[in-house]
Amino acid sequence: MVSQAAVLFFPALMAFAAASDLVTMTISNKISLALLAGFLVLAPLAGFGWAEIALSLGLAFAVLGATFGMFAMGWIGGGDAKLAAAAVLWMGPSCALAFGLYAALFGGALSLAFISFRRLPLPAFAAREEWVARLHAPTTGIPYGVALAAGALVAFPQTAWFAGA
Repeated sequence: MVSQAAVLFFPALMAFAAASDLVTMTISNKISLALLAGFLVLAPLAGFGWAEIALSLGLAFAVLGATFGMFAMGWIGGGDAKLAAAAVLWMGPSCALAFGLYAALFGGALSLAFISFRRLPLPAFAAREEWVARLHAPTTGIPYGVALAAGALVAFPQTAWFAGA
């Protein structure tokens, strides 16, 4: 029952983060904090051992450090950094690498899609939508939360959460 709740909770928040990043180019801290809180509540109830929880937390802090380095270099946004750390917390050590690889692949595809999208003229009906016009602007970054969410959703079924679902 607890794993089933997690199997609904995590994907829903990741999808919300992706949609939020796509439309507003921001990922609220509340999403990352909800993912952290959800993990801390559901993991012990799902039967995860304290060592496994601690290892997942340590991995998440390592990812947070690495992604904040990327943020400092201007490569990703701060919301992306926090979302990546919160997502890897749910992946655990066994799926963290898969998540990172999937997110990188989706990020590359997303970047190429945005490069192509920005080379095309924007139809008038789309230009009236502020968020579409913002995404079309060449000075706007890439909503990498979309790639992070896609990578997490592809890797998630391989995690221990599905063993008890």
